[in-house]
Amino acid sequence: MKILKVKCLAPTRLDNYLTQQFPALTPGRLNKALRENKIKLNGKKQPLSTRVMAGDEIKLFILDEVLDADRRVEGPAWKNARGPAQVVYDCPQIVIVNKPAGLAVDGPEDDTLLNRTLLYLNQQGEYKENDLYTPALCHRLDTGTSGLVIVAKTPEAEELFLAAIKNRDVKKTYLCVTFGRPTPPDGTLGGYLLKDADRGIVKIVEEKQPGAKEVETRYETIAVSGRLALLKVQLITGRTHQIRAHMASIGCPILGDSKYGNNTANRELKLKYQALCAWELTMPRFNQPDFEFLSGKTFRAPKPWYYSQVLDGTLK
Repeated sequence: MKILKVKCLAPTRLDNYLTQQFPALTPGRLNKALRENKIKLNGKKQPLSTRVMAGDEIKLFILDEVLDADRRVEGPAWKNARGPAQVVYDCPQIVIVNKPAGLAVDGPEDDTLLNRTLLYLNQQGEYKENDLYTPALCHRLDTGTSGLVIVAKTPEAEELFLAAIKNRDVKKTYLCVTFGRPTPPDGTLGGYLLKDADRGIVKIVEEKQPGAKEVETRYETIAVSGRLALLKVQLITGRTHQIRAHMASIGCPILGDSKYGNNTANRELKLKYQALCAWELTMPRFNQPDFEFLSGKTFRAPKPWYYSQVLDGTLK
């Protein structure tokens, strides 16, 4: 937390004052911080248009890395990642990394999963700024979801894994906590997924419609705790927000999910991100000589914090 004592000769808009102090606080970052109650003027949340005066106190609950982003190292964005990615598996063809919840896989920010991976590979002597090929993501996770992501180190690996994931040859298993216990405790969910681009959400419908894509999700209840259930979920298809929308469609939304979930419960249990982890990846059979050694291998992320808390009843 940073505390600022306002020093200005004339009343100044709050957003303008903060931008003067921290040029890295773009309008987008300021609005996001305000929505998340990370900006307090004299102890209260105030609109960014509020005029501040000499003697006012501003508290910022924003990471120093964000505030000081304008002091970034010159060069490619990966040099400014907060640290190297957490690596679960590394070989000459791919690297499998564990993404924390809240970190974007890629995007305009310097600190992304891809940039952390590039920083790791640079530290290992496997990648440098002007290489002809830049390691690439083979699939994605929502920012609020944690877990395993495959990054290709070579063009051949990128082509192979993009195709394998598109063809559903890589088996993906997730761990999650739902608000509500699914009935039956184990089952397979079907239907069709329809995107609402204007609202940035999807919904599950029973009948085929124009633009709707078939979805299938299997789930298994591992444990229950009060109102909550710990599930192991297997993606048969892999659509946008599929697990989140599918579980919400049966009245058991993912805990912590602000789009499809129960926000009252999320606030009560103080979950900032959805309790959803891409926990396990199982490789298919590869016939290509350079990839045969990966055939049938299974990789797992560390179990997320909520796994043990549901088992012992701490989270309920």
